[in-house]
This record gives sequence, C-alpha cells and structure tokens, in this order.
Amino acid sequence: MTVLEDRIEMAEEDDELTLDALFESLERTTPEGYKVEIVEGTIFMSPQRDTHWEIIADIYEQLRTKYPRKRVKSDVRIDYPGHLNGFASDVTLVAEDAEKAPSGLWRCQDVVFVAEVISKSTAANDYGPKKAAFAIAEIPVYLVADPYQGKCHLYTQPKDGEYITETSVTFGGDVDMTTTLLGLTLKTDEFPRD
Repeated sequence: MTVLEDRIEMAEEDDELTLDALFESLERTTPEGYKVEIVEGTIFMSPQRDTHWEIIADIYEQLRTKYPRKRVKSDVRIDYPGHLNGFASDVTLVAEDAEKAPSGLWRCQDVVFVAEVISKSTAANDYGPKKAAFAIAEIPVYLVADPYQGKCHLYTQPKDGEYITETSVTFGGDVDMTTTLLGLTLKTDEFPRD
C-alpha cells in the first residue's frame, strides 16, 4: 500500500469521537473534585469552589421543598443539541414522568429547569453556547447565578433557539418563578458573592 492509499483509507474510516468515548476517557483521568463538561466539542474541567457549592446547595435545597429527590440532579451528564454537547449542569430538574434513555442517560427532552452557577473560567459557556443549546432543546426555565455580578439571570419562553424573556435579580432579592413550570420563588438572600 502506498502512503497516499494509506491516507485515503484513514480519511475514509469513521474515527469521529463521540460524547460517550470522550466521557469514558475523561472518567479515568479527571482529578477528584473537578467537574467535566464538553461544550461544542471542547473539554472543560473546573474545580468546585466553596462559593459555587453554597449556591448550588441552596438552589437544590429550595427545589427539594417542592420536588422529590429523584427529580433533582446535580453534575449529571445530559447530552444537548449541537456538536458534542454533554453538559453536567449544576442543578437540573427533570419532568415527573422522565425516564432514562437506553444509554442510561437522562434525555434533554425531559429537562424542565437548569441552573448554572458561574465560574470565571467557564462563564462564557453558560451565557453563550450552553444557553443556546438549552433554548434549542426548549428547556422552559434556565437560571444563571453569577456570584461575580451578584445577580441571577432567569431565562424563560424558549422559541426558535433563543429565550424570549430575561429577568435579572440582584442577590438578596427573590427570583419569582411562580408563573413558570416550577411554580416557586427562589430566595437568594443567602447566596454568597465572589
């Protein structure tokens, strides 16, 4: 076989990476205490910070006052529309009748709420490609808690790959989600700032 034939054969082989293959490899090499996500094919690893965790725990605890534990997820991989989008969101609420896909993963079609707490190194993802993927997947309610701004940004009414409504609330105020599928008000008075 010539070098040219070898290169043509290599190009014809289907060696495209999949999210499953990437995550399987990452599970073996990720240090303890790090969160891993793949956004548009790029791998992001970020350490869990105290401020970050306190906000996640607060959101989780408030959701638990209304929803059973089996519906509230944290750092669980869910694949979203777009090229190689496997997110492990800070807090996710799945629908009451949600069931895992045959792959063993939750389906993005069953997600009704996502909350992301901003990290400096990955903030652009949460406000950009992840927000777009959530809107394309028609996630009804997307919340960004930003301890650097000291604000929460609530995105609702996904349509044509964008959120129609955005509401900002300064930490200390209440995020009114009573008119959304969540039907609750999120208190932010204990959210720490960075």
